[in-house]
Amino acid sequence: MMGDPIQLKEEGNKHFQGGDIDKAIECYTKAIKECKDKKVLAVIHRNRSACYLKKENYASAASDASKAIDIDAADIKALYRRCQALEKLGKLDMAFKDVQRCATLEPKNKTFLETLRRLGAEIQAKLKTTFSTDSRVQNMFDILLSEESEKDKKEKAANNLIVLSREDAGAERIFQNNGVPLLLNMIETGKPEMIVAAVRTLSGMCTGHKARAMAIVHMVGIDKICSIMAIDNEEIALATCNLFQCINDSLTGGDSREYGKEEALVLDASKDLKTILLSLLEMIASKKVSGHGRDQALNLLTKNVPRKDKKEKDHSRTLFTIDHGLKKILKVCGQVPELPDQLPLTENTQLIASVLLNKLYDDLTCDPERNNFRDICDDYIKSKIDPNDMDKTLHAINAISGLLQGPFDVGNALVGRQGVMEMMVALCGSEREVDQMVAVEALIHASTKMSRATFIVTNGVSLLKDIYKKTKNERIKIRALVGLCKLGSAGGDDYSLRQFAEGSTEKLAKQCRKWLCNPQIDTKTRKWAIEGLAYLTNDADVKDDFVEDEVALKAMFELAKSKDKTILYSVACTLINCTNSYDKKEILPELIQLAKFSKQHVPEQHPKDKKDFIEKRVQRLLKAGITSALAVMVKADNSILTDQTKEMLARIFLALSEDPRHRGTIVAQGGGKALLPLALEGTDVGKVKASHALAKIAAVSNPEIAFPGERVYEVVRPLVSLLQTDRDGIQNYEALRGLTNLAGFSEKLRVKILKEEALPEIENYMFEEHDQIRQAATECMCNLVTCKLVQDRYLEDGNDKLKLLVLLCGEDDEKLQIAAAGGLAMITAAQKKLCTKMTHVTAQWLEILQRLCLHTNPMIQHRGIVIVFNMLNSDNSELAKKLIESELLEILTVVGKMEDSPNKQEAIDAARACLVKAMDLGLIKPFSSPS
Repeated sequence: MMGDPIQLKEEGNKHFQGGDIDKAIECYTKAIKECKDKKVLAVIHRNRSACYLKKENYASAASDASKAIDIDAADIKALYRRCQALEKLGKLDMAFKDVQRCATLEPKNKTFLETLRRLGAEIQAKLKTTFSTDSRVQNMFDILLSEESEKDKKEKAANNLIVLSREDAGAERIFQNNGVPLLLNMIETGKPEMIVAAVRTLSGMCTGHKARAMAIVHMVGIDKICSIMAIDNEEIALATCNLFQCINDSLTGGDSREYGKEEALVLDASKDLKTILLSLLEMIASKKVSGHGRDQALNLLTKNVPRKDKKEKDHSRTLFTIDHGLKKILKVCGQVPELPDQLPLTENTQLIASVLLNKLYDDLTCDPERNNFRDICDDYIKSKIDPNDMDKTLHAINAISGLLQGPFDVGNALVGRQGVMEMMVALCGSEREVDQMVAVEALIHASTKMSRATFIVTNGVSLLKDIYKKTKNERIKIRALVGLCKLGSAGGDDYSLRQFAEGSTEKLAKQCRKWLCNPQIDTKTRKWAIEGLAYLTNDADVKDDFVEDEVALKAMFELAKSKDKTILYSVACTLINCTNSYDKKEILPELIQLAKFSKQHVPEQHPKDKKDFIEKRVQRLLKAGITSALAVMVKADNSILTDQTKEMLARIFLALSEDPRHRGTIVAQGGGKALLPLALEGTDVGKVKASHALAKIAAVSNPEIAFPGERVYEVVRPLVSLLQTDRDGIQNYEALRGLTNLAGFSEKLRVKILKEEALPEIENYMFEEHDQIRQAATECMCNLVTCKLVQDRYLEDGNDKLKLLVLLCGEDDEKLQIAAAGGLAMITAAQKKLCTKMTHVTAQWLEILQRLCLHTNPMIQHRGIVIVFNMLNSDNSELAKKLIESELLEILTVVGKMEDSPNKQEAIDAARACLVKAMDLGLIKPFSSPS
């Protein structure tokens, strides 16, 4: 049937008003087909344009509005709709012309004028940036690449370029203005600061933009990026590592942009990612690469090859890396720096390689994959052991050491292989220092896990004792000693399980301390002295002696701050032992009797592991500067600072901050700042311990000093995490104390606490049975009530929040009363409605209020009287009358007539203010001044 266009248009309007846009479009579209009348047609197009605006189909909206305007050039509604659509399509100048016409037709219309002003400003801003960034980009490159520019000018230009590249529009401008070739020119200058600036700019340009990242990879070339990372300069290697990471993140879909189908095909990055992976594997074993470059190549593999989450199915990158690179990683582990013709390494390279081996092995999913990994290692070691070539054999033994520090089982199986142990024994008896050193170190690494080390224990102890007695070489002696310590410390801190004769542990430790303090000995060897102490300090006498030796402590802290980060783990172990911050095994007295009766072994506690000894040790460590050493250790690279080590550092911090008197020292030496990363990432236990230490510090320090700058906002989340009900009461309590201090500090912090959803938790603890926790929660709430969002919660109906606050004012605990009455006084001053609501939530309100105003503690009395004043001042005349007719009038009069006294002055002034208010309200007659 033929539809009537007018009727269809009316139907469309109904649908539009009812919100069914699709149906409206359908009706208008039918009406347009049927309509012959131009004027009606214009109206229908204009209406359909409105529908398309709602559907965010801006192109169609603009086209429909244009059709209406063609019929009537002064159709103001169509003009404005087209303006809105064009603005959304980014055609600002055309939109501006349309709204200009609207404003000419209706000069008084506020909407038109506002849009005109806004679009005008936007167009100006756009012109400004387009012209200025283009010329600015050119200008920066001119300064950077000119021979004449002064140094500080160049530095400024380099920084501006980096900043510009970090926002999308700026990155695009650099890219469009021939930026990549110019950045390559900067790299070609060979000047380190220029290279770093260029690499950082490229990183900015590659971040979060897949298409641009791919273009840059192809323009610069992966080989070129690798050759930059290979330069022997730590800063350049780090910056280039970061560039690779940005490229990797953008190419693996760390990019939020939506691409069309065709683009997605063009942007297939798998080939580039494979090339990058192969190039990094090439770098690992290449002699042309510096130690720093090698470290960063290994770090990139550690970070990007194994799965972040075992739930992901695909671990093909790991399998590919094992096939194409496992032997190369073993080659790095096998390097013996003392021999000629080795790969350039840093102090950390071989440990990073071990960590990577461990992560790869850990990422395998089935026995055939693990067997393949073992077989490759096996073949590699077999190919290197050669009785006629000592240097090659050393390489093999060192590679096994690398495996023992990574996937221990793989290394352990190799130690047990035929011929390997004999080789080690032969090396131990060699004349060359380096042979003995490599063999002894391998023995040490092999004796890591006691239960599996019986094989080493039987062969190793006699071998090491022999070397220890015979050798004149300090470097070998120290290593042999560590092996003995390691094998002898199986008993942990158990006083009665001693492998060595009584007293020998102290002798060994004394020797270790002597070596540690001797600057004549090389760092690598002194590092082994700490490794020895890590085992020996299981013994309470040893730890007590060590902590008394300030020179030795300071020497250890200096080493902990050095570039060599392989030392972190043993320093952490030593400090864990000295502060007794490991998990204690609870021993029940009944069990001891039972065990003695049945002649079983009983673990016993050493007298020096009791509390007062631990406190003294903590004091000494703080005095020797432990905090600044920990602060440096926390900054180490993630591949070496494992989650395990982070947990240990968190435990140490918690032990240090136990006593409130020490917290100031910890803050002064940067401890607050250092704890943040430990609280935000690591093992669950580690994060909780670090958060607990943060809470202790936040409770007693000025937040601005303890956590300078924006950092203070990062403290909130770890503290809120301690409010969970499965945490200990002491953790809940100290987190509340810390949050109270932060909440009292600034509005911005209060808002942050609410954003982290702490409010429901804090309210729960206000119901807590435990007095101290309840008081802490109430004090925290008292500091939060000045926040508008909190007041809104108290104003909402259907909850008991206000009732609870009023009832807490009536408790007997004075500290709790101060907090609750303080909160009530502030919130009733801010929200007058709450004065009335307060009288409906509990029948006891008046009695509680009177008790507050009669209280002997002036602080509580003052708060009570302020609440009365707020109620008199709340514009509720009924309520004011009720208050003045109660016994409160008498109380206020008595307090108001008291002699001035500094102790009670606040309460007296508040009572006088109440009486003046009551007079203003005409509830009492002015009284003559006290005679």
